[in-house]
Amino acid sequence: MADHEYEFNVKMTCGGCSGAVERVLKKLDGMLWALAFRMLLSDLRLGVKSFDVSLPEQTAKVTASPELSYDSVLATIKKTGKQVTAGKADGVSKDV
Repeated sequence: MADHEYEFNVKMTCGGCSGAVERVLKKLDGMLWALAFRMLLSDLRLGVKSFDVSLPEQTAKVTASPELSYDSVLATIKKTGKQVTAGKADGVSKDV
């Protein structure tokens, strides 16, 4: 499966606001360690692969592994208390 590209318009008024969004997105960045002899992998990266939070553009752009849903990322950003006004998943507008 291909990675997902999510984009959110987030109302942010200062560096503290954008920092809060960055902090919660970092927490979604996960690492699942598999046993090499069972799965022939030393590690499998799950979650957020990269993100860009822009205060001037009022956006949070996220590249995520296929296992991380749009709704999970949206809920995580909303936990900051910042208002999400629009969202897209792989270029398609989604409900917020």
